[in-house]
Amino acid sequence: MTTSPVSRRTILVRAAAVAAAAATVSLPGSQFLASPAYAADQDPFSEAIRRAVRRANARNKRILTDSRSANGWEIENTVDQDGTIYTRPVPGVPLSGVQVRLGDPEEVLVHVVQRYHYEIDALRDGDVIGWRAPGQIRKNRPESNQASGTAVQIRPNFYPVGVTGGFFPQQVTVVRDILAELNGVVRWGGDDRTPDESLFYLTVKPEDPRLAKAAQKIRTWRATPGRGAGTPVDITSPIRREAARALESRQRRSA
Repeated sequence: MTTSPVSRRTILVRAAAVAAAAATVSLPGSQFLASPAYAADQDPFSEAIRRAVRRANARNKRILTDSRSANGWEIENTVDQDGTIYTRPVPGVPLSGVQVRLGDPEEVLVHVVQRYHYEIDALRDGDVIGWRAPGQIRKNRPESNQASGTAVQIRPNFYPVGVTGGFFPQQVTVVRDILAELNGVVRWGGDDRTPDESLFYLTVKPEDPRLAKAAQKIRTWRATPGRGAGTPVDITSPIRREAARALESRQRRSA
């Protein structure tokens, strides 16, 4: 099973901790280790650690906000600039890219966009909005998930916030099927208390194994001929419809 890579912040924090531990531990011959000659020999290494920590702190101050979106993921100030949110391609869909969080969130959200394109309505460049700047969203609301790279809006101008009924019944059936095949790790904004039928976002927090499982399923489909987005799916099959109805009931109750 594929897991998300360790973040740069984690690596640097661990490195700093190791350096601090090495500086404080008491070892035989510690008087020699504390001598000016030894300290001078070790200074280049210590300075390298200090520089790395300074760079990490500067990077974190520039990119991170020390706040989280409604679904528990860290909000970032920028995209395509050393963070974890980048412009990513959507294979088979004529988009210049969508700005989403790398790794498992990318796999899942790109899959949603692909199935929308193939089964609901053809998309054009500019129809999908991923990341939004923190100043453009309301904290603790579903839209805040865009600022953490864990949500997309598909054709937001077509589906005004607070308005329902923008999809035909057959299209809603496809939406429900997409959510069900991902085992509920994605939620449709049309089910929210204040509906936004353009919004699709992760429902799970970081490290939730359900996300990794859904992402791995998508990777397997992509590597298997005749599987995945763009291949025929019988959304009316009893098994799929029952799964979709059960998930709809659970997600509507949690609104």
